[in-house]
Amino acid sequence: MSDFHYGTGRRKTATSRTRLYPGTGQILINERPMEEYFPRPCLQVFVRQPLQATSKLGQLDVKASVAGGGVAGQAEAVRHGIARALLELDPELRTVLKRAGFLTRDARKKERKKYGQRGARARFQYSKR
Repeated sequence: MSDFHYGTGRRKTATSRTRLYPGTGQILINERPMEEYFPRPCLQVFVRQPLQATSKLGQLDVKASVAGGGVAGQAEAVRHGIARALLELDPELRTVLKRAGFLTRDARKKERKKYGQRGARARFQYSKR
């Protein structure tokens, strides 16, 4: 198992290094089965989306190492990585992946807290009288 296709995925502060191997559809994340690493079914759906869109679900094994962020950000980072690796595997899949929005890096991040305020946008309570 040395011949693989690689893709880097990112979301918020999570980064995923994803490899696709020819195989039976096994998905390992940080050397653990996906069902164990992401117990929530909605996160498992996120990870499988690019494979389902390209109908490669049972044909490829996925090995991803993901770090940073929370579970939802990590799941979306893995999805981004799988999509990029699929593109490297077969450039013809670009239109399918692009139309589904899996190749676009979701640039939304947490906005920093500003001084003189309670949060990023929320101000301290103001009393006129």
